[in-house]
This record gives sequence, structure tokens and C-alpha cells, in this order.
Amino acid sequence: KMLTLDRINRMLEAPSFEEAAKLLMDCGYVDMSGMKAAEIEKALSVHRKEAFEDIRELIPEKEIVDVFSLKYDYHNVKVLLKAESAGVDGKYLLSGSGTVSVEILTEAYYSQDEASLLPSRLAKALDEARSVIKRTENPQLADFILDRAYFDEMRELAGKLYAPFLSEYVRLAIDGANLRTVVRTLRIGRGESFLRSALISGGNIDVGTLAESAYTESGFLPIYDSSEFRAAAELGVEAAKGGKLTYFEKECDSVQTRFFVSAAKISFGAPPVIAYIAALENEITAVRMILT
Repeated sequence: KMLTLDRINRMLEAPSFEEAAKLLMDCGYVDMSGMKAAEIEKALSVHRKEAFEDIRELIPEKEIVDVFSLKYDYHNVKVLLKAESAGVDGKYLLSGSGTVSVEILTEAYYSQDEASLLPSRLAKALDEARSVIKRTENPQLADFILDRAYFDEMRELAGKLYAPFLSEYVRLAIDGANLRTVVRTLRIGRGESFLRSALISGGNIDVGTLAESAYTESGFLPIYDSSEFRAAAELGVEAAKGGKLTYFEKECDSVQTRFFVSAAKISFGAPPVIAYIAALENEITAVRMILT
């Protein structure tokens, strides 16, 4: 039932939003033809959550799904922090795809009882992020804390499973996040100490070497000579100077897409499951882009 290239093209060629949305019903989505943007976001979140729940019932190692669900726990914390900081209601942006239900997470957040209601790593990260925002009024610093905790927990969870493919994916994800951080940091003109505080350890590329090279004459590009992110880094050099971010971001995503394609040749174990989850995430992203 997945969204094929043919179905994507049919959606793009559809004469109206309503007709494009109805084409998704063949892929197992609810009818979104009469929905507004916030309702579409909620419907896509429910679709992902239901798929995650189906996979959990089918596989012996549920933690494989948790590696991908963690992202939504930390996403939800960011939404709550930023909504409170800006004085707006961001509940429509909360995702039900995390390992912690939205209801428990919001209760923990507003009661400030995260220690007893949330997993210890998430609770600690939330407490630190909240303190940083109160002290500095800088949500970006809170993001650094949450991103580091997210990748640390993701790496730890993958390490507990006998799934080298999954651990390799986590390292690749960290490399992609760090490359994006380098480009954005240089783009806004921040210094090396700021960059070092934002980079995340645990990838294939040493963060100390990366931070140091970013401010040399030759720049960060040589660090990626033998990396899957070589093409992305080349685009990142231009983006860091003020060029368009679009192609750079897309190439970063494509590195992970190509990585998961290799799992199609494997019939057993974790790789096919991991590749399916990744394909589902890409599909939902594509659906969101087309519909909005």
C-alpha cells in the first residue's frame, strides 16, 4: 500500500488538493480531502502511530521501533517549551508517535513532575532545557541539550540490540545532524566555541576535528572526502556562505535514503524492518509536502 512514484506523480498532476488527497486512500490513509493543515498534520501523526503499533506487534525486539519513536518524544518536548516561551498553543503540533503518550508528557510538563512520569533521560533533558530557557531566553540552547540527549539515548538503545545495521544508521544520522549544524553555525556567523557546544559525539566523524577544521582556510570539506556525505558537504560549503539550503538539506536526506535501499537485499533480521520504517517516514514527509 505504500506511496509509489507513480502515485506521487498522479498526486502532483491532480487538478485540485481534494483529488490529490483522495488518491492517498488507496495507500491506507484516511480521507483528508476536507481537512485543513492542522487536521492533516494530526491525521498523518495518527497514521504513523498506527503503523508503529502494527510493527511492534509483529517483531520480537520492540526496541527497534523505539529507536525511531524517540524522535517524537523530543519533538514534543520542544513544541511544549517553545509554545510556552512564545505564549501560544502548540498542542496541534504534538505527535502521538513517541514512546511516551502525549497525555502523560503534557501532564509531566505542566505539573513539572517529569521525574516520576517520564523516562529518566527524557526527564533530565526536559529539566535542563527548561532551566536554560529561563536563564538565557534562548530556545536554541535548549535544542542543543535535547538533541544531544536524543542521540545519546538513540545510540544507547541501538547498542543494546544485536543489530549492527541499526547502529550504523544511528552513526550516519549523527553525522548528518553535525554537518547541518556546521553549515548553519557558519551561516549565522557564530564562533568555534558555539559550534563545539552544538556538535554531537558518536558519529563516524570526530567532532573535535570537525569543529577545528570548520574555521580553517581549507574548511570542513576535506573531512568528508571519504564520507557518504561528500556531495552534501560540497553543497554545504555554498550554503554556509549564504547560498540556498534546499539542495543541501535534500542531499543530506538522500544519504540516509541510499543507506536504507541496501536493506532491500536482506531478507531476515532487523534491516528490512528498519528500512520499512524509514520508507514510511519518507512517505509521510512527501505526503505532507504535496498536500500543504
